[in-house]
Amino acid sequence: MQIAKAQKDLDYTTTQKATAFVKRTFSGELAARLRLMEIDAPPAIPIGTGLHDDLAGTQSSVKFTPTDIGEPFQIVHSLAKWKRHQLGRLKRRPGTGLITDMRAIRKEEKLSPVHSIYVDQWDWEQVMRREDRRIPFLKEVVRSIYAALLETQSALEAEYGVEPVLDDELSFVHTQVLEDRYPDLSSPQREEAWVKEKGSTFFIGIGHPLNSGEPHDVRATDYDDWSTKTELGRGLNGDLVVWNPARGEALELTSMGIRVDAEALMYQLKLRGEEDKRDKPFHRQLLEGDLPLTVGGGIGQSRVCMLLLRKVHIGQVQAGLWPEETRQMLAAQGIELI
Repeated sequence: MQIAKAQKDLDYTTTQKATAFVKRTFSGELAARLRLMEIDAPPAIPIGTGLHDDLAGTQSSVKFTPTDIGEPFQIVHSLAKWKRHQLGRLKRRPGTGLITDMRAIRKEEKLSPVHSIYVDQWDWEQVMRREDRRIPFLKEVVRSIYAALLETQSALEAEYGVEPVLDDELSFVHTQVLEDRYPDLSSPQREEAWVKEKGSTFFIGIGHPLNSGEPHDVRATDYDDWSTKTELGRGLNGDLVVWNPARGEALELTSMGIRVDAEALMYQLKLRGEEDKRDKPFHRQLLEGDLPLTVGGGIGQSRVCMLLLRKVHIGQVQAGLWPEETRQMLAAQGIELI
């Protein structure tokens, strides 16, 4: 399939420099706005602790047993639960948190111009107060993330002359509104139609069944709170989706949310028939009140770079794994992958 070239293109060398610039700038802006301390992240987690994220339960992890350790580990998919566990150990105060570079392998990921087997994210998590487990607080945090993106965009334009792509304003809408407005479209099609018309949007409430009986999308039971009733509908989580002019389509940049408390965890486990997870170490800690209440998420590093640098393929800003025929097909179109 022919892929349209971006309106503003940087050569191969300049792209690598600009990619590093975007990563440095955005991580610094995000850390400052959300008061996050930088820590190191593990590439793999011991099996059986409950700390590993199985996403929606649809992907299996890469497993191995290190020779000198003798117990099985699995390559991370994300770090949602691990971060919350770390914040408990770090004893961070409400309004402060952590940020780390997450590097994952999702071996069953369906490859596309915006999906890679190799996943790189800014994984962040912030301690919060119980009284802030509400939609206004969620929106406040999302606005801080978007402000960091806008500031990074401005710095990139000044440094490399790349034209801005993000809307100045960000809107919020519950996924039930999408279903009511576009009942005959799939969830991705609803997001596409909305963002094309309205611009950058944070879609609230992803995981709980909507009025149709189906969720907007599936989420794991044990990190995001997608079930708590709010003034908008079910859920204290969501996705930030923007319009990508280089590809002429919507692009999800982050999935995030207020995390489950004990009540939401038990409800979600029961709803999905996963009550057996209660006996895992992480889940016992949460149910016994030994973990802080948090909000957090993962922001795609390569997706942000791809968007802001006006690239049409994620492989232009990350050293992913691609079939040779894909590389050759794109090279014929003047699109050089790392």
